[in-house]
Amino acid sequence: MDFQLSSQQQQLRAAIFDLCRRFDDQYWLDKDRDGGFPEEFYRAVADAGWLGIAMPEAYGGAGLGILDAALMMQTIAESGGGMSAASSVHMNIFGLNPVVVFGTEEQKARALPPLIRGESKACFAVTEPDAGLNTTKLTTRAIREGDRYLVSGRKVWISTAQVADHMLLLARTTPIEDVQSPTKGLSLFYTRLDRRYVEVREIDKMGRKAVDSNELFIDGLPVPVEDRIGDEGEGFRYILHGMNPERILVAAEAIGIGRLALARAANYARERVVFGRPIGQNQGIQHPLAQCWAELEAAELMTQRAASLYDDGLPCGPQANAAKYLAAEAAVKSSETAILTHGGFGYAKEYHVERYLREAMIMRIAPISPHLILCNIAEKVLGLPKSY
Repeated sequence: MDFQLSSQQQQLRAAIFDLCRRFDDQYWLDKDRDGGFPEEFYRAVADAGWLGIAMPEAYGGAGLGILDAALMMQTIAESGGGMSAASSVHMNIFGLNPVVVFGTEEQKARALPPLIRGESKACFAVTEPDAGLNTTKLTTRAIREGDRYLVSGRKVWISTAQVADHMLLLARTTPIEDVQSPTKGLSLFYTRLDRRYVEVREIDKMGRKAVDSNELFIDGLPVPVEDRIGDEGEGFRYILHGMNPERILVAAEAIGIGRLALARAANYARERVVFGRPIGQNQGIQHPLAQCWAELEAAELMTQRAASLYDDGLPCGPQANAAKYLAAEAAVKSSETAILTHGGFGYAKEYHVERYLREAMIMRIAPISPHLILCNIAEKVLGLPKSY
């Protein structure tokens, strides 16, 4: 068991930090104030080849594992961009894993290379207003007519839909009352986001203004049969295959923003002098920061364990969920502690830490709530009765 980064991973981390230095605090402060997708940052990541870090080499990717992808996403968040930076590339890093695993060779050849090159952007269209995390209850319908499906319904909290040209879409092809199990009858599509049939409304939200979140209104969207991933009715199973890697990546991003907040707070505590001494000399400042460090370290170890299990082809559901839970909690706590360390200045945007807290809250909420994570671990690990 080795807890040290390999030389290749150290080089990866150094290369990502070097790229991110081109986008300073002012760049991300402006994006937070004014909004607008960080196209310059996204383009730099794509041009350097990093969008394909976890994609197969046969389609232009690097063919590395989820552990390396997690390290990359943690470094991006930690560099100063926080979730504004990480979310701009998150979906393209691993979102099309169901296509990689279950798609045909023709589908992979059509979908993956332009995504890796940054010529195409994708969004993840699963969540619905009335279904939430109860995915089997989604009501978006895809009705087959000859060699195409017609899709109608609503989706919500769809990131990057303002700039995406494709979407990974989950829709019900068989009514729930006509299937033996509610997980059946859902089909997965990777198709063009045709705005003639899809209205995209941006949601004004608490943080991460640079990366849009949206509600989609889909009205008769024609989807060719060749855009369906795998067998009809098996989409829920395909989506599940990508959920553990997503939790691992979100955990890594949370650790990154937590470390970013902690570093800024520690630096301020060393420099800020009150009553003739740096405030960092006071245990009332030291102890909360030290506790944040310890909790971030523990979360990182769990994240690395989950990623290693996934890369080795072993079950990792509880570990991926636990990593996401621990990392998100630690990120929020570190960001809040950073604000308190700054005192009144922590409330000022120019010191950045208030942005970190607003962005860190995303990881507590999405893609799965802390409450449902604990329910899942209680059931799957502890053998307690299912509570939902």
